[in-house]
Amino acid sequence: MIGAAGSRGFRSAQRGSLAQRGPVELSRDPRFEQRVRRLTAVSAVALGLVWGLAVTTLAAPPWVYALFAGGWLLMPLTLAGSISWPRVRYALVLPASLVSVALLAVCLRWPPGAPAAAAGWVLMTAGVMLGGGLGIWFWYRLVPVPKRLDDPFSTGRWALVVVHIALVVAGFGLATQPLWER
Repeated sequence: MIGAAGSRGFRSAQRGSLAQRGPVELSRDPRFEQRVRRLTAVSAVALGLVWGLAVTTLAAPPWVYALFAGGWLLMPLTLAGSISWPRVRYALVLPASLVSVALLAVCLRWPPGAPAAAAGWVLMTAGVMLGGGLGIWFWYRLVPVPKRLDDPFSTGRWALVVVHIALVVAGFGLATQPLWER
């Protein structure tokens, strides 16, 4: 009996110290550093492609393109800087917000005329919003994360990331429709 209570107390104390250190997503954990490096490269390429697609296929005002460009510039820079200084990851809210506002503006105010392309922008927006929501949830822990999703390398977490990526890629593919007609 005493051993069981003592071990529960020890596990509780361990959890408390882990909570004080913060989530692995905001740490210098070498396993997570590889993910941040990959996100840096992917964001540089993907956000550049989205900006290019917007500029070449949409009739939006310049400020929408500027929001896309700002997100494209700031996201990989912030991620790269966060490799040495993980607390910089809190600043990811800025580039994510720039891209999200631009995507919402496209979907709500300046969608392309072709229905497939418009659907593509909606899918991309849904994928980016899902990714941003997951980032806020898992990285910043504003809402408790269920135990089975707490590990950044868990199957459940990867499944959510796959849905995020699938929405963005499928949406991008559909949004390129105006380029096929040229």
